[in-house]
Amino acid sequence: MIVIFIDKIEDFVNILEKKKLMDEVYYEFKEVQNNSSELSSQKSLEITLHFLSKIEEFLVLYETKISLTHPNTFDITQEYVITELQKIFQKFDNALTLIKGKIREIFLSYSY
Repeated sequence: MIVIFIDKIEDFVNILEKKKLMDEVYYEFKEVQNNSSELSSQKSLEITLHFLSKIEEFLVLYETKISLTHPNTFDITQEYVITELQKIFQKFDNALTLIKGKIREIFLSYSY
C-alpha cells in the first residue's frame, strides 16, 4: 500500500472526487495539548481524513489533517465538525459518507 499525505483540504477533495474506490471517507479526532501553558486560552482539535484509491494494482491511502484552534470559551463539538464536513462533501458527491474509524493495512505471513 502506498500512503499519500495531502497538505491542503481543497486538493484532498479534488482527488477524492476523481479517485475514490468507495463512498466512505474515514475520520478520527485527536485533541492537541498545548505544552507551553496549562492556562492557554486556545484549544486545538486535529481531524484526520482518509480514503482508499487504486493505481494499477496498488492500493493507495490518501490522507489529510485539519487543525482547528478555538478559544476555551467556545466549544466546538465533534458532531458539529462532522456535520459541517458532511455538508462540504455532499456538494461534490451526495452518496459520500463520513465514518469514524481508521484504515490500516495488516500483513499476514504464513510459515510451514
